[in-house]
Amino acid sequence: MAESFTDWTVLLNSRAGRGRVSPQALGDLLLDRGIRGRVESPRSAGEMADRVLEVVSSEGRVAVSGGDGTLSLTVNALCGEQWADPPGVAMLPSGTACDFIRTFGLSRHLGEAVSRLGTDQWYDIDVGSLEGEWGRRFFINVAEAGVGAAAAETAARLPGWVGTARYGLALAARLPRFPRATVTVEGARRTLKAEAVAVIVANAQFFAWKWNIAPKANLVDNRLDVQIFTLRKSQLPVAVPKIIKGLHLKERWVQRRSWESFEVITDPPWPVEADGDMVGYTPMKVSSIPAAIRFKI
Repeated sequence: MAESFTDWTVLLNSRAGRGRVSPQALGDLLLDRGIRGRVESPRSAGEMADRVLEVVSSEGRVAVSGGDGTLSLTVNALCGEQWADPPGVAMLPSGTACDFIRTFGLSRHLGEAVSRLGTDQWYDIDVGSLEGEWGRRFFINVAEAGVGAAAAETAARLPGWVGTARYGLALAARLPRFPRATVTVEGARRTLKAEAVAVIVANAQFFAWKWNIAPKANLVDNRLDVQIFTLRKSQLPVAVPKIIKGLHLKERWVQRRSWESFEVITDPPWPVEADGDMVGYTPMKVSSIPAAIRFKI
């Protein structure tokens, strides 16, 4: 890790948040908060991933500005490589959704996040891994199989003006025709089996614009929070308010475990998403990678 707390390379996703933060504005904010650094704005997701690797290889850490998608891209790129020490990542929230940092109780105010770059406070956190026909995909926040993944796919196509309602609207659109499945989750010592509509795999607690999907998820326990939703489709409108508030875990239609690794099998195959990105279809092998990222708090 670089010794100075105030020299940073900041990679800005200038398309995040409908382009509300420019490289010039972010650079001015760094100066205003007494942070020495330079701002770059990669032109594509591929270029962003490449620059993340280059910066961390030379500096040991990187700051990225955007939303949860930008953070996920960063973590996925870093975890695909081998590092002598956990790579350092700072998140400067400038996207539409910045749910990951809610788990830490951190403010989504961009200026406050920039100020934190001047501190020496870091937190070593776990990362999730999904393996399937797509290869391997790392995620930092939440992954899903089932109707939630289908909703995430639809939400990504909705126009920006929909805002924070996009996931709920997408879920309502996909639910009526989405097939229930026989779900098998095979852990090291126990197997769960049920007729269900969704499987949630959470590394952190919040997703989908403040939904407290996994209030008991822990970023440092080398375990992932897995939930099987067995409720009937007709129950979902009543269930959603409880899920949003994190009050659903005691319901009979939730089977929850906290496991280090497991396999998810569904009949028929279900779509799978990781941090809001579609990755493929079940079956999938799921595991937690301990202390994979050093996160700036």
